[in-house]
Amino acid sequence: MSNFLKILIIFFIILLVTGIMFFWYFFTGKAPVQGKITWGVDFSQMHAESLDLEWKELYSSMIEDLGVKNIKIHTQWDWVEGKKDDFYFKDIDWQIKTAEENNVKIIYVVGMKTGRWPECHIPEWAKNLSKQEQQEELLKYIEKVVNRYKDSEAILYWQVENEPLFKFGVCPWQDADFLEKEINFVKSLDPSRKVIVSDSGEQSLWLGAGKRGDIVGITMYRRVWSKITDKFGFYFDSFLPAVHYWKKAQLIDKFFNKKVICIELQAEPWAPQLTYDVSLKEQEKSMNLEIFKNNIKYAKNTGLDTFYFWGVEWWYWLKEKHNQPEIWNEAKKLF
Repeated sequence: MSNFLKILIIFFIILLVTGIMFFWYFFTGKAPVQGKITWGVDFSQMHAESLDLEWKELYSSMIEDLGVKNIKIHTQWDWVEGKKDDFYFKDIDWQIKTAEENNVKIIYVVGMKTGRWPECHIPEWAKNLSKQEQQEELLKYIEKVVNRYKDSEAILYWQVENEPLFKFGVCPWQDADFLEKEINFVKSLDPSRKVIVSDSGEQSLWLGAGKRGDIVGITMYRRVWSKITDKFGFYFDSFLPAVHYWKKAQLIDKFFNKKVICIELQAEPWAPQLTYDVSLKEQEKSMNLEIFKNNIKYAKNTGLDTFYFWGVEWWYWLKEKHNQPEIWNEAKKLF
């Protein structure tokens, strides 16, 4: 047997053993059952308005009817600073004040990439600026936001950007070094609060987020539309066992001593087009009452103790626009 063949055999044995160990660690076993789970919701005024909803009524109903005590607010740079140095905070002020009056805790997402398509929300006036100029303007915007709300008792954490290390969305750039600059800047403005850095729950080991954030926020999507071309795709069901999230969370705890929370638990459709552009029948292929219940059960089996639902605007839309309150009522049991 030649030396080359021996080396090749050894290489494949090492590869096989490594694969078996990887599978054994990430795909077997059970996570511990958490005695107490915190449930919250993600809220986007922009998305509520795109569904033709009265967003203040929805926000109030989340608190008064559902009983929500934890909200992650997604706000957009282009909406707050539609004109350079002209900041519109009236609606966010109302959201924060309402939270204060009802003892609701807020995770505030700040940055350029803050969730909801197209993910990165850059003002028109800033789009033709250089990368460096955009970053300088973004820091000015972040300073305005943090200084405005850091004295509010409602603010629980700041989340800097949304999945900033994961390539998804229409974004002009992705810069890990600048992300660290943003995080340090927020901490310098408000040293009293921890900063969340989020990452894809399924397509990452969360190491980059664990290295940079005080808390790691992860997503949890179970059934999504996988696009092949503009005219072809298919629905994809995640094959990951619930324990997979727990095992990765243990790595983050071991390496970085950081907590992992789920800041996006799928509770709305992921269809071939945006929600308001597809039929109810199509929407129900990726989210309905049964899938919703299964996702809750799955979440409980991950061993994590904090989850924010992604889709409260859709629940309210179903209830108010289509007389289908079933998911809204089911969620009410948790809060």
